Amino acid sequence: MTLGLKYTILIVDDSPGNIDILVGYLKESYSLKVATDGDRALKVLSQGGIDMVLLDIMMPKMDGFEVCEKIMADEKICHLPVIFLTAKDSTLDEEHGLKLGAVDYITKPFNPSIVKARVRNHLELKAHRDQLEVLVSRRTNQLMQTQDAMIEAIGTMAEYRDTETGGHIKRTQRYVKLLAEKLQNHPRFCSFLTDQNISSLFKSAPLHDVGKVAVPDAILLKPDKLTPGEFEIMKQHTVFGHDVIHSVQNKLGGGSSFLRIAKEIAYGHQERFDGSGYPLGRKGEEIPISARLMTVADVYDALISKRVYKPAFPHAKAVEIILNGDGRTHPHHFDPDILEAFKSNAEEFRMIAFDYADFDEEKEALSPTISPD
Repeated sequence: MTLGLKYTILIVDDSPGNIDILVGYLKESYSLKVATDGDRALKVLSQGGIDMVLLDIMMPKMDGFEVCEKIMADEKICHLPVIFLTAKDSTLDEEHGLKLGAVDYITKPFNPSIVKARVRNHLELKAHRDQLEVLVSRRTNQLMQTQDAMIEAIGTMAEYRDTETGGHIKRTQRYVKLLAEKLQNHPRFCSFLTDQNISSLFKSAPLHDVGKVAVPDAILLKPDKLTPGEFEIMKQHTVFGHDVIHSVQNKLGGGSSFLRIAKEIAYGHQERFDGSGYPLGRKGEEIPISARLMTVADVYDALISKRVYKPAFPHAKAVEIILNGDGRTHPHHFDPDILEAFKSNAEEFRMIAFDYADFDEEKEALSPTISPD
């Protein structure tokens, strides 16, 4: 609720007399709602707008303990302070109520000063807690935004050395997310492609080529075909990327799913489903799903992007190469189900590429009217 407005308290008691007493004590300071049984109380709570519950224990059908359990089991209302109202003065009963999640106990007959003080104190604690949660959430969002900006900056730094473009980062992020969302309910991928992991895929994609910062310019920017020795050095960018991210992961305790996925992508995005890739020659299910997704995204973007050694290919030509092969690229290089998802959503790939193209030449090649020839 907004500070400065009245708090709303739900009074739950099967005795109209008790309700009248509490309403008399609290009506001048708070907005009040009442319920005479547990079912009605839960219905009122489900409608929202309640800040505190004063809950009788001894009620027919559903007692206060059971109502409290149901409140604490509901993530939408479990944060509400619950104060038990009871004629019971047993220490065991009080202990049981507090273990269930109640914040306090008020015994009958009611003392007006005690009722007002305890209600006021717990609402003030709730206000402080709510404010703290807002501040923590705001700070967490700021840190996440800073992290995302730094990740993109580091990834872009590697891309600037290689392709003279930062659009590759934004495009591959969105290709990977698109594929992941399309495959989220696929039986082969659903256990991995949770909402959290899809978010981590999007965030970690910019780091797939971070290892290129360790590749000499003479090799990285060479417009001609690399010699076998040069290509062996180029292949090491996957190892460099893996090692850098692994080092960060160790310093942060190794628990981040984002860094785990980033490391998988950096190390495995040049592996091929038929085992013909590098650095380890892994094949099939040996390659992490994250890397298999990035492989399709990276190859498509390399084809439709302008490079020092090639012009931008038309979208239709890029799709044809991925689906049918061209000597260097073969459909066996890709996970068949991911390849099928790419085929079914190729037009969405084209739109992403067009929206984040770096050069007019690339935009022209991404026109839907361009033929594959």
